[in-house]
Amino acid sequence: MSEDLCGVRLGLDWGKARIGVAACDRDGVLAYPVETITPAADQAHVLRRLRAVIDEYEPVVAYLGLPRHLKGAEGESAAMARGQARWLADRFPGLQVRLIDERMTTVTASRQLHEAGRSARSQRGVIDQAAAVAILNHALDAERHTGARAGERIDGRTSDS
Repeated sequence: MSEDLCGVRLGLDWGKARIGVAACDRDGVLAYPVETITPAADQAHVLRRLRAVIDEYEPVVAYLGLPRHLKGAEGESAAMARGQARWLADRFPGLQVRLIDERMTTVTASRQLHEAGRSARSQRGVIDQAAAVAILNHALDAERHTGARAGERIDGRTSDS
């Protein structure tokens, strides 16, 4: 049975310093950059900005990049991404949160910006948004290919604590 794949989706490139945010149209055809949230260490600021984005775009799912090593193993960064996904799922229980492999998205985004004549050093926030677009495009491609949501679903806590 195929899931209904309509609705806005978000792509999040959640790093230690910044969070790149991307969104797509309801039909999942066009992914585009939204903003870069900084600083990622200030959880209250992150929560306010994410709440504003979620209120504005009303997404049905948020795809967070899961940084794996090139051979597929998970390290410290992947553990951090899993924690961020749980944090997001806990705070937005109506939002489906999914992790999707993000290997090479930042490298690809940097290369594309360089080819477009933009300096990576001065455009770090733009790179984060471009990486979020790449994460979201990867998820949308997988949705089209499989007819189901992509990635690994992360559920929030079920207790009241």
